Order: sequence, then structure tokens, then C-alpha cells
Amino acid sequence: MTNARYARGLGGKSRYATAAIIMHWLIALAIVAQVLIAWRMGGKTPEAFALLQLHKSIGIAILVLSIVRLGWRLTNPPPPEPAALARWERVLSAIVHWGFYLIMIGMPLTGWLMVSTSRTAIPTILFWSVAWPNIPGTDGLAPAAKQIANAIGKNGHELLAFGFYGLFGLHVAGALKHQLFERDTPVLARMAPGAVAGRWWDPRLLLIVLAVAATAAFGQFVQPPRPASGPAPAAEAPAAPFLPETPAAPAPAAAAAAASSAVPAAPAQAAPTGAVAWKVAPGSSLNFQTKWSGDAVQGRFNAWRADILFGPDALEKSKVTVTIDMTSAKTGDDQRDASLPAADWFDAATHPKAVFTATKFEKKGEGSYVAHGTLDLRGVTKPVDLPFKLKIVGDKAQVSGETSLDRTLFGVGQGEFAATDQVPAKVTVRVQLNATRDKR
Repeated sequence: MTNARYARGLGGKSRYATAAIIMHWLIALAIVAQVLIAWRMGGKTPEAFALLQLHKSIGIAILVLSIVRLGWRLTNPPPPEPAALARWERVLSAIVHWGFYLIMIGMPLTGWLMVSTSRTAIPTILFWSVAWPNIPGTDGLAPAAKQIANAIGKNGHELLAFGFYGLFGLHVAGALKHQLFERDTPVLARMAPGAVAGRWWDPRLLLIVLAVAATAAFGQFVQPPRPASGPAPAAEAPAAPFLPETPAAPAPAAAAAAASSAVPAAPAQAAPTGAVAWKVAPGSSLNFQTKWSGDAVQGRFNAWRADILFGPDALEKSKVTVTIDMTSAKTGDDQRDASLPAADWFDAATHPKAVFTATKFEKKGEGSYVAHGTLDLRGVTKPVDLPFKLKIVGDKAQVSGETSLDRTLFGVGQGEFAATDQVPAKVTVRVQLNATRDKR
């Protein structure tokens, strides 16, 4: 009877509009999932990376819903609060109410600011399908200003998170107080139509508990797609504009097949003598491999050029220069690949190219050589030896080589990525080269 009298006293307007109710519970459940996902995002593992992408997606969804909800709230006044509420309860309710709007909008905005000004420049792809831009103007900030903006975003995000825990506790405690102990203040019924104040086993209250529990389980156990371990075959990729004469690199299996078919089974012709200029032919690839939390990560460079002057009988006159476009690295995951040219990794904005130069060659056996050279990567030049196998038949040649680099010596991996517990220092580089004698 109390609830009926309350409804009649309000002219029948005893609850929020249906649209407001739907948005309220969608946002509430999304926040519950966000909290659980955030607690699982520690470390720099592939799992944490995947959870971060999901966290960003849900965060932007909360931002959009909260702005729409606020607009609705300003244009559609809510139903009056129960007359039996004490003055202090009304004041506290208003503080919690508007505090939630501050947090529901402020937390996604500060998180968005963190992402927009991050040194790793990982893009935001909402639910693995919709690209979400950085905050307008942040891309053009100077490094110092970007660092300050990132600190503001990070500190603000953490501060609002603590504020959320406090408001959430007050909100839930207040709702349960009125629902379980005060029959004359039907607060829950405003957002759960039909709920009866004072009834401990109200079906709507039980439904809310079950929905929250299911959402919490989702946040605790969801396993979003992990980053891919390797790029797609290069045949599916567009031609690299950096150096038109250089073909895109195929996957390792495709490269091996191309290499095996590049030299025909025709009778051997006399090999050219002296240091000869060679031109890169289709089927060539420049690949790299590392690990991330124990999982192998395969990658390739899609744009590179090799200037080759080489002769097995003229090693002292031979020279090879390989120029690599550092923005062309592909590992099979668009978000990870977008971060590689950033300042924490290749710093391609400052050092767009890496150059390997070899002017000394040593023969180790029949068809086996070592190129002694230097690698200029990220502004650091270090000696690098590349052992390789060589087969020349007439005007065609095949080369396969492999070496290991210490990424930390070149400064690849700054800040939290300088540690080698998740991404090791060792990076394996493989080259598969098909070449033809340049007769120009």
C-alpha cells in the first residue's frame, strides 16, 4: 500500500523512463566488467595487451552511453524522490548522482588522453573492428607537452578510479538500505519497476544480483583474441611504395618455395667472374623473429632495398648495402604493428631507415660465407656479422642467411619495454634473397 500511495502522489510517475533505465543498467554492468578487466591488465604479456584493447573498447562505449544518458537526464527530469527521505539523504544522493556522471565521463576521457599521448602509439580499435582516433590535437604536441598530458591523464584516471570505489559503495549501500529496511522509501523501484521496498527476496533484486554476478564472471574470465603471431602472406599485401623495385616479402613457407623454384634445373652456365652487380628478384624476404611472454612472434619488413656488388672470386671488391624502411614492419597484428615505429621501439619519426653495410666477406666453405658489416639502427651503429649460404647458377643467385641481434644495444625498447623479461633482448633476423645479374 505504501508503494501505491507513493505512486499516486507522484501522478503515476514513480520511476525513470524506459530509455533511462536501459542506459543506467548497461552503464552499470559495463563498469563492473571494466573493474574486473582492469585488475587483470598487469604486466606486458599478450594477454594483458588483449585485455587492454577490450578495456579501451568498453571504456569508449561507457563514454558514449554516459554522454547520451546525461543529455537525456538534462532534457527529461527524473521522477521526484520519495517524500520520506531525510534532507541529508537527498543531499548525499545528489552528490553521488552527479559524482557518478563526473566519473563515468571523466574516466574514459582521461584514459583516452593516456592512449592518445602514449609513447608506444598503440591505436584503439573498438571491439576489433572500428578505428577510434586519438584526441584531436594530441598528435601534434611536442614530446615534453605530450609527456605532461600523459601524466595528467594517468593521474586523473587513477584518482577518479578511487573516487568511483567510494561512490559505488555509497550508492549500493543506500539502495540496499532503502530496499531492505525502509518500506516507505521505494528507491529501487525507480530503476527496477515493480520492486517492492522491504521485500528481501524481491525477484527484481535477485535478477540484479545475478546480472552483476554474470558480468563480474565475464570480466574475470573473458579471454579476448590475442595478437597474431605472424603476418599474412605478402601476396595478400599491397606493393610497398618505399622502394618499388623491392617485392613484398612472402611468408617463410612461400619464400622457401619461391627460392627453390627461382633457379631452373637447366645445365649450369659459367658463373660471372669479378665483383658483379646483382638485382633483387621476386621471392626475396627480410624476416625477423622474437618472443613475447614465451610466444614466438614472426615479422617481416615489407619495404627494403639491397645494393649488391659481389663476386665469390673477388671478395675484397664486394660490397652490400641493405636499406630498410622501419615503418614497414609487419607482425600480423595491426595494433602492435602501429606501435613499432613509435619512439619506444624503432623511433621511425627520427630514424626512418636502418642500414646494414658490409664491405668485408669471408669464405667459410663451399658456398658458405660471412658478411662482416655494421648496422645503423635507431641512430646507433654496431658491428654485425651475417653468415649466409650462396648458390650461383649462371645469371641467377640464391642467398639465405641468419643472424641474431641484441635489441637493447640499439635502444629498441624504451621505458617499461627496456626490460627483457617479456620481450627478450635477442632478435633473430633471416634473409632469403633471390637475385639476377644486373646487365645494365
